[in-house]
This record gives sequence, C-alpha cells and structure tokens, in this order.
Amino acid sequence: MASKPSATTKKAATRKKRNPPPSNKPTRHPWTRKDGEIHRAGYRIGYARVSTLDQNLALQQDALKEAGCEKIFIEQMSGAVADRPALRDALEYARSGDTIIVWKLDRLARSMKQLIETIEGLRVRGIGFRSLTEALDTTTPQGVLVFHLFSALAEFERALIRERTRAGLRAAKRMGRTGGRPAKLLEDDLDVARTLLANPDITVAEVADRLGVSPATLYRYLPAARTANNLSK
Repeated sequence: MASKPSATTKKAATRKKRNPPPSNKPTRHPWTRKDGEIHRAGYRIGYARVSTLDQNLALQQDALKEAGCEKIFIEQMSGAVADRPALRDALEYARSGDTIIVWKLDRLARSMKQLIETIEGLRVRGIGFRSLTEALDTTTPQGVLVFHLFSALAEFERALIRERTRAGLRAAKRMGRTGGRPAKLLEDDLDVARTLLANPDITVAEVADRLGVSPATLYRYLPAARTANNLSK
C-alpha cells in the first residue's frame, strides 16, 4: 500500500518559486556601439587615411560621404604601421551587417597578406567591405569571387617564394655552401688564437683585437679561453 505524502512534502510542493529581484542595470541594445550610440543594422562606416600632413583628406572624405557613409574615421599615419588607432576603432565600432568602406585598397593595408587577413576577419564577423576605386564589394557575389581570387593569388605567390627558397638552398648545398652567416673565425685564426693564449702574458682582449673580433666572439669559438684568461689574472 502506497504511503501518503507527508505534510512537509505537500508544503514544499505548494511553495511558490521565488523570482529573482529585478535588476537596475539597463538592458544593452544589441546594436549599441562602443561609444554608446545605437544604430540600425547595415550601417556604412568609412575609413580615410593619409601618410603625411601635406596630403589632403578632403578627396577621400567626399567620396566616402557620397557612398553613403554615416560615420567616418580619419587617420594621419603610414600604412606600414600595423597598429593604427583609428582603423582599430573603426573595426571595433562595426557590427554584423555593417559595411566598412575605403577610398582605395591601400588605405586599408599595404600588403596583400594584411589586406586578406583584415577582410577575412570582417567576413567572419558578418561585416562587409567595399573599396570605391577598385569597385570591390564583398557584400555581392562578384565581390566575394574577386576576394577569393586575391586570396588564391596571394597563396600562389607565397608558394612560389617558398619553392624558390628551397631551390636556392639545394643549389647552394650542391656547391658546398650552407645557409646562415659566414664564420667570423676560420680554423687558421683559431690556431693563431690558441698559440697566443698559451702565453699567460697575452690577454683574451688582446688576442680578440688582433683577430678583429670581440672577446665574446672569441669565447664562443674557444670556450677554454675564458678559463685561460681567469688563470692568467
């Protein structure tokens, strides 16, 4: 015969679940930007850059505004600098569905590798990219195709460089040469150094000066020279 539930069990069953207290923290809108602004999806963000103060940003800014950019980040810095604050802010400001727009590809990056890595990072985040001069637009199927061609050409170029390097090393090895910097001290130099170091009146510094190298280099070739130098003191 089944036992009847106890009073404690009935009380626990009828006890109402307590809701957590309401939070005073305001709910963050999914489209909230870094500066607290809220914009719709599909925002067009421009990035303009010049290398020197003598160059004028007006041409780039006018083209970006005509392309519908609602916010433009500007910068005066060489493209060879990897960490550019305004570009970093523009990339952080963008949200999924937005599009980063530049006047020319070299405004964004100075190498194919840097360009592909930046655009690929945007693609992963769901952000499009447009270059006005080259008419590259990754939000269209044609633009995606062109970008993939860029990636394939860059990989092809890297493969050619690797193959040329290997071929050069193989040819040098057949000729008896090895890679790396040439030795500063030849075996004849080391024989002279050993002979001079056998004389306790001649210091390691004097031997190194005669051979045209530093004492540290001589110690690297002849570790025993350090012991000889200590014994002569």
